[in-house]
Amino acid sequence: MCLFQYEDDPEPEERTPAGLLYVPVRPGIGAGAVVRLFRTPMGVRTAVGFTRPERLAATLGGGQRYIRLSESLLRELCEPLGAELITVDPTLSAPAATATNHRPDRFAVRTT
Repeated sequence: MCLFQYEDDPEPEERTPAGLLYVPVRPGIGAGAVVRLFRTPMGVRTAVGFTRPERLAATLGGGQRYIRLSESLLRELCEPLGAELITVDPTLSAPAATATNHRPDRFAVRTT
């Protein structure tokens, strides 16, 4: 915990407008798109937006589709879905999951 506060340090809970965001989407019905929701490391649902398309591509890959939305519109769309949190410019992500065909050989059971 920091014992000192400075006038120029924002509070962690302080909301500041992010402007237009690049929001990752997945294909929807017809030509539409659906906003992708994510989870924080603690398991809380969150909407994600990026301030630049390069940041989106660096985190989610170059093939990730996106739309431009304001922070307020993104919040309005996602709150009814249980995502009240908006994460802007996340940089850390887990590697993509890969399918494996690994099966344990056999379970050893001991009898005495």
